[in-house]
Amino acid sequence: MMYEPINFSEKLSKFNEHWSPKVVSEMNDYQFKLVKVKGDFVWHDHQETDEVFIVIEGEMTIAFRDGEVQLSRGEMYVVPKGVEHKPYAEKECHIMLVEPKGVVNTGDSHSELTAENDVWI
Repeated sequence: MMYEPINFSEKLSKFNEHWSPKVVSEMNDYQFKLVKVKGDFVWHDHQETDEVFIVIEGEMTIAFRDGEVQLSRGEMYVVPKGVEHKPYAEKECHIMLVEPKGVVNTGDSHSELTAENDVWI
């Protein structure tokens, strides 16, 4: 067995598309996904699970119907299950999502930004 750390910068260098989560590891039934985000995403929710956003580099905002939260490098926020939200970033932002296997990035709101699920890098 090889004991190698997962290097976020190295993994992030392997793709350029925005809003397309890439799995880098699993723990129990949860996946750790790296994502590059820029511009507006879609309004959506996840009825079955909370969703955590961890900012690795850059800045982003998560809008809610009644407010918003701004996140910078080294900060995180947990969106409770069932809460409608819309992430966006003016400039490219690198984040990690932690969520159960099988979670679709747009929830039930399928759009052109719905990404293929379970893509590993």
